Amino acid sequence: MNTIRFGMSIDERLLKRFDALISEKGYVNRSEAIRDLIRNTLVEEQWNQGDEETFGTITLVYDHHTRELSDKLIEHQHAHTKQIISALHVHIDAHHCLEVVVVKGKPAIIKKISNELIGTKGVKHGKLVTTTSGKGIS
Repeated sequence: MNTIRFGMSIDERLLKRFDALISEKGYVNRSEAIRDLIRNTLVEEQWNQGDEETFGTITLVYDHHTRELSDKLIEHQHAHTKQIISALHVHIDAHHCLEVVVVKGKPAIIKKISNELIGTKGVKHGKLVTTTSGKGIS
């Protein structure tokens, strides 16, 4: 794969803010930070197009003492065995659990599963983090 160099114009204040941000995040140089921004945009576009298999994690935090909540979450997961490829359950403290569900499939289906799980009564917080297989993204 060939590396191509290109130039760009940018406002000085914006560049200073960008340099501070990439330094804080530990990037060695601007090029790698810009490559990551481009990759993130390509992943978002793949999710928006909705035609390719994508991946994600659904993170849930809940009080496991909430009546029948664990059973409801398990039922939701069993209803989507083709899309749910793994789950991790962690005990945060005596009452709260953190669950991470790894999913794959078309974006619309993954969003539906995420909404079902996060919207289950008793879930205190939930978040879907999206990604792709990385094919086509260097």
